[in-house]
Amino acid sequence: MRRSIPYSQFERLVVDERPGFFGGPGLPIYNTPVTPRENVCALYFDKQPYWATSGFDTAFVMPSLYNKMLGREPNNTDCFDRYWEFVELAGGSITHGGNPLFTDVNDWKSKITIPNVDEWDWQGAVEESKIDTRLSPLFSLVNGFWFERLISFMDFENAAVALIDEDQQDAILELFGAMTDLGIKVIDKICEYFPCVDGINIHDDWGSQKAPFFSEEVARKLFLPFMQEMTSHVHSKGRYVSLHSCGHNDSRIELFIEAGFDEWQPQDMNDTQGMYEKYGDKIIIAVSPDPLPPDATDDDFRQAARDYVDRFCQPGKPSLMGFSAVTMNPAFSEELYEYSRKHYAKMK
Repeated sequence: MRRSIPYSQFERLVVDERPGFFGGPGLPIYNTPVTPRENVCALYFDKQPYWATSGFDTAFVMPSLYNKMLGREPNNTDCFDRYWEFVELAGGSITHGGNPLFTDVNDWKSKITIPNVDEWDWQGAVEESKIDTRLSPLFSLVNGFWFERLISFMDFENAAVALIDEDQQDAILELFGAMTDLGIKVIDKICEYFPCVDGINIHDDWGSQKAPFFSEEVARKLFLPFMQEMTSHVHSKGRYVSLHSCGHNDSRIELFIEAGFDEWQPQDMNDTQGMYEKYGDKIIIAVSPDPLPPDATDDDFRQAARDYVDRFCQPGKPSLMGFSAVTMNPAFSEELYEYSRKHYAKMK
């Protein structure tokens, strides 16, 4: 098998540098046997990468066209006439509270005009985008098309109440259906104009730091059918689909699997290790390694890397390294690469 390429010490030679994540310091590119992009695709499509990888081996794609129309462009009015105000303390943009488009979802058709994405300047978006195809291009659909979008229309309190108001639920299904249709059209444009994109990342935050915002019953009735429709469409385009859902949502993992997501990168308040043990053969989980004490030595970090690979890089059950791994020292990263390369190379 092609994964059996023997490990060579020359793989640790730095051959280039790529931009850091969210404007951070540059990150080295090593003399690996395949590109980080090929490794990410092997993870998602074959369930057997060449080495343990993380989200840092993807290249997020989100041109200003998307950010202005459907995203969170600071101090910008989106295609639904919602103004996104930059909040310095939060380091991001939110819709200005206290001015909802509607407070009853039954009124949505008179308040919302679904945009025609054929009229958007997709070619201009291509020309402004500089995509490093040594990494796996992942188009990020910030704000998504369901709960986050509903919040932007109604404010959080009204949106949360609407989910449990029987008199509004039929209208929510209609609205989410229209938003899903819009999302599918956007995905079609992405695949047409950005054929290099390997995956689609869909946003929908479902929880607080302690618990989900709504019940599993509500999730199954109002969200699951539309998630399944969208993930099926992404898969029909030959792309992988990942989920961004902030909050303490590990109790919803079975629903995310049913929804058809290939991967979820949970925040650290979730039991990522437990989810991997129980569900890692059904969905790729970004697993957070155990933290080490402040006085940990390089040898401790190397042992932690080996322990991670032995436990969370099983045949047919790979994992993605959680973002908390960036707090680990260089000894951890170096050992993780070499040990996992040899580990995966031995797999049949």
